[in-house]
Amino acid sequence: MLKQTPSQTVGPYFAYGLTPEQYLYDFQSLAQNDLVSSDEEHIVIRGRVFDGEENVIPDAMLEIWDNKNNLFGRFGTGTEKDKSFVFKTKKPQSSGENAPFLSVILFMRGQLIHSYTRIYFSDEVKNATDEVLSQIDNSRRETLIAQKKDNYYLFDIHIQGDSETVFFDI
Repeated sequence: MLKQTPSQTVGPYFAYGLTPEQYLYDFQSLAQNDLVSSDEEHIVIRGRVFDGEENVIPDAMLEIWDNKNNLFGRFGTGTEKDKSFVFKTKKPQSSGENAPFLSVILFMRGQLIHSYTRIYFSDEVKNATDEVLSQIDNSRRETLIAQKKDNYYLFDIHIQGDSETVFFDI
């Protein structure tokens, strides 16, 4: 007789294989958050994931994709002491009149299916002509734009509430 396995919305076993550092396993994930070598030109993206009450979510998992540079990274928010995520990667390239962006897939407890969003960059002039950004209401567009700081870009993700990040159906 078969028995029911443990039930979690993102699976009971994802942490072991996908973000082991976050749960203090003594081995590294197959996909890392450091996507470039230390001598390559790169950018750093930092942020946190917030729930609808502005609480930091300590156990989310993010994946970023940059198809133009053929880069993929993964990071769990419970890995850093402040429950943030951090990625070191190449800055993506623009395409025609469209602004450069990174694709983001967010997995977390309570979700029945992962969420898709994008990271654009505040110092890009092509944000004004990007075909996806131009379809988003001005009041929500900023939720997709990472803000340039001294030595990194800040990109917080809000699951719900007044600052809710724009998510896409893929």
